[in-house]
Amino acid sequence: EVEKMLWPQKIRLFTAGPVACFPEVLEAMKIQMFSHRSKEYRELHKDTTIRLQKFLEAEKSTVLLVPSSGTGIMEASVRNAIPIGGKVLVTIIGEFGERYREVVEANGRQAVVLRENPGDPVLPEDLDEALKKYPDVEAVTITYNETSTGVLNPLPELAKVAKEHGKLVFVDAVSAMGAADIKFDQWKLDIVFASSQKAFGLPPGLAMAAVSEEVFERASKISERGWYFDLIRLREYLVKEWSTPSTPPISIIIGLNVVLRIIERMGGKEAWLKMYSDRAEKIRRGVLDLGLELFAKPGYYSPTITVVKTPPGIDGIEVYELMRKRGFEIAKGYGAFKNTTFRIGHMGYITDEDNNEMFKNLREVINQLRSKG
Repeated sequence: EVEKMLWPQKIRLFTAGPVACFPEVLEAMKIQMFSHRSKEYRELHKDTTIRLQKFLEAEKSTVLLVPSSGTGIMEASVRNAIPIGGKVLVTIIGEFGERYREVVEANGRQAVVLRENPGDPVLPEDLDEALKKYPDVEAVTITYNETSTGVLNPLPELAKVAKEHGKLVFVDAVSAMGAADIKFDQWKLDIVFASSQKAFGLPPGLAMAAVSEEVFERASKISERGWYFDLIRLREYLVKEWSTPSTPPISIIIGLNVVLRIIERMGGKEAWLKMYSDRAEKIRRGVLDLGLELFAKPGYYSPTITVVKTPPGIDGIEVYELMRKRGFEIAKGYGAFKNTTFRIGHMGYITDEDNNEMFKNLREVINQLRSKG
């Protein structure tokens, strides 16, 4: 009955998340529950953490698995590393950069904003200029992949500029981790966080983060870090128990462990990221073949989501609704662009057949709407 309620028809997911899970993940997550204080769970947590640490190239840093959405770690970055009243330079290229600004301000810190035009990335020279103008900020926030505009920021170059100015680097990698490269230690990042329901192709409910030693040092001097997202408390449980202070989403962590093993079997991180870049390129070619335009600036395309400009006279929401009737869940445009764009997610489990059928139907929908106009 529940399945009929949730899935009255077969829907193929091309969303911004949650995304379709890999079959091996769904199978593994059927395992009966067990205590999160048991030796079996500790072994699962340890093995998963070490595998993720290797994937993120964060061997010199701490990797945390936290029962939360990625936004929880966004808030943790502010509460643990920035004193009340402290300033943070928030770079904004879309709606999720705006969210970071809201989180900074909601936690009693000051947000100084560097905003780029829609569809554009933050460029290193713009960040350098902003940091010269605001030398008293303590950290820089970067949205690695902006899902509202389909733009991938040049993270290594931006991190280099921030570090030249001696600033902490906080990275929202919610829709990037698992599809765009992250070299946490080499790029000298301080916090990178993501959510399970994106490029790793898992259900929602788990946040993943890599944290530098400098963040923990800063946190030790801040008294009001809260409880749930206290990074020091989270690390203490990791070191002592290979667990979390509160109950973890065991099934999702099992799924993450399976995905990390799949990546290893594929040939490692490089092969996995190539799968994503090839899929993204195929999606973009398909969009252009329909005579449609991409929203993002060339050279900064997202590996996980493609934002498409709707032709004149066509509402992006109508494209979404007609595609859903045909059994394809794409994503509506987001925020200010909800009527002038639609989005095609390419995360999680998507087959070539899914992709081909989606474009066949999208062509028919666009032609139908064009003929109406």
